Amino acid sequence: MPAELLFPLDDIDLSEVIGSYEHVGEVNPQEGDMRQLDHIIWTNTEKTHILGVKHLSDSEFWIPGHIPGRPLMPGVLMIEAGAQLSSYLYHLKTPGAPFVGFTRCDDVIFRGQVVPGDTLYLLGVETQFRPRRFICKTQGVVNGAVVFEAQITGMVI
Repeated sequence: MPAELLFPLDDIDLSEVIGSYEHVGEVNPQEGDMRQLDHIIWTNTEKTHILGVKHLSDSEFWIPGHIPGRPLMPGVLMIEAGAQLSSYLYHLKTPGAPFVGFTRCDDVIFRGQVVPGDTLYLLGVETQFRPRRFICKTQGVVNGAVVFEAQITGMVI
């Protein structure tokens, strides 16, 4: 049975950019190959729901080794993308907060493949927020299908 989306995408303009690549870099410290979040498309007014995107190019660093002849985005990078999205959402509510790292990853399910050329939409929903700790449910969606889901816990470190 297909997984249900954390929130519907029907009324969201997927071409919108409300948080540019540069702004994501100002909020999250990951650079270069470790940046797994290209930009932010949408957040709700309460800043509890967020939609971001990762465009997979033919030059991703993992292509030569995972898997030669049939490159697949590693699951740990899907989780990292969800964690980066969650961190961005946390910082929307706590501007100027120090670095947050992710401390737990629970209820991970991989449901599909992500390959070069795909657009990976990243959905996040805050389920718990404290000034120093947060929990988000995250999903990755390609071509309308959920390819991964995970619960991410992060905290100020």
